[in-house]
Amino acid sequence: MPLPELVAEPVVPVTDRRPAAHRARPRRRHGATPWLFIAPSLLLFAVFAFLPIAISVVLSFQDVAVFGGGRFAGVDNYTELVTTLLFWTTVQNTLVFTIGTVPTSTAIGLLLAVLLNRHLPGRGLIRSLYFLPMVISGVAVSLVMAWIFNADNGIANAALEELGLPRVGWLSSPNWAMITLVLAVVWGRIGFCMVTYLAALQNINPALLEAAEIDGAGPWSRFARIVWPLLAPTTSLLVVLNVVFSIQAFDVIYVLTGGGPGFATTVLVQYVFRAAFTDGRMGYASAIGVVLVLALLALTLLRNRLARRSEDLA
Repeated sequence: MPLPELVAEPVVPVTDRRPAAHRARPRRRHGATPWLFIAPSLLLFAVFAFLPIAISVVLSFQDVAVFGGGRFAGVDNYTELVTTLLFWTTVQNTLVFTIGTVPTSTAIGLLLAVLLNRHLPGRGLIRSLYFLPMVISGVAVSLVMAWIFNADNGIANAALEELGLPRVGWLSSPNWAMITLVLAVVWGRIGFCMVTYLAALQNINPALLEAAEIDGAGPWSRFARIVWPLLAPTTSLLVVLNVVFSIQAFDVIYVLTGGGPGFATTVLVQYVFRAAFTDGRMGYASAIGVVLVLALLALTLLRNRLARRSEDLA
């Protein structure tokens, strides 16, 4: 049997040995079309975000009242800021308020998410009820809490009397006012934490939990060794977001206590409002605002970094 002739295939010169994904792609010329779409958003940000921040930075170096001209004061506002006892009192109150609200709302949100992630009767309704405070105005939530913690005819003191305990000045006592604010904010924020954790729990592969259960792992062991590590990126993001929310909190504090009694619940945002519109010192208030913006900017950069890290882990 004759052997087939071997035909040599032509050699094609390879000029670019890089993978196709890494080869240079032709640039697309979009022109001005993308800028036309994002122009409205950029305009809104410029007018209502960037421009006020720039004006605040300029005002922070001036001694100016609400109305009328001012004079250049240099860094006098910042010097007064760091040497004023009230400023450090508001910083301390902000830290106490943040420490009281962030871990509590995050932990309760996680607990509710784990419980409501199971097949329970009325699960959707219960989820909606817990999330309801997030979609209601903060002023409305504050008015409800003011009624609950009213010293004369509030539900909280009525419940204490039924238990044979003395009444508490929830909003009038310096010792209880901050605790009341923490309870009000936690009640309004646990729904957000719960929904976020629910989304993360439902993204966990059930096969991992089933394999652990087959191997003899109990419910707590499965949560501690599988669920909790997988929820770490979500927990980090929630902590950073809750810290930002707590630093920016204003409406609940303004409606419930107004920063009082005395300065027991005056936080940084409340201090800015007081310095600007009560004392009429716009330059000093702007200096406080600049410090607050820098703190929020640092937290936002941290949140973005954690978000990118969670995407990489996913």
